[in-house]
Amino acid sequence: MALALAYLLFAIRASAWCWPLAFVSSALYVYVFAGAHLYMDAVLNIFFAAMAVYGWYQWRYGGPAHSALAISRTPSRVHLAALGTILLLTLVSGSVLGRYTNQAWPYIDSFIAWASVVTTWLAARKFLENWWYWIAIDTLAIPVYANRQLSVTALLFALYVVLAVVGLRSWTVACRAQGRAA
Repeated sequence: MALALAYLLFAIRASAWCWPLAFVSSALYVYVFAGAHLYMDAVLNIFFAAMAVYGWYQWRYGGPAHSALAISRTPSRVHLAALGTILLLTLVSGSVLGRYTNQAWPYIDSFIAWASVVTTWLAARKFLENWWYWIAIDTLAIPVYANRQLSVTALLFALYVVLAVVGLRSWTVACRAQGRAA
């Protein structure tokens, strides 16, 4: 839990050091979620570990001429593609998991998983609006984890909601400052 919080605190500051913390935290959560029969969350954390490597690279070298990536606004077409992808993948995996596994809350868990996948990519590209996505996802995740007796994780996600609001504010200020500097 400490690594997950440290990751988020570094992300709020837009520090690339959030990504190594995300890698280790995600690797540990694979085992937690698999043990709770939340298979999409376990797979999701494997993805998060891989995205931590991608995010590290993007934040350090993903800008013009391999410079640090700046915070930017998410284009409308990216939002539409993100929401369409989340909906389609949620319907497919929710149906499969509901039919063939003992998955707890297959559609809601699938939505949380796929929305998190897309939002992690938005964060790795340093799109400001990733924070809005996280606020919605983390809020929905709280009752799921509480229902599965993962009370510490539910509390962590409640804290994530608060920190996502702080991150949104911090990145909004930084994005405006970048705009004035450009």
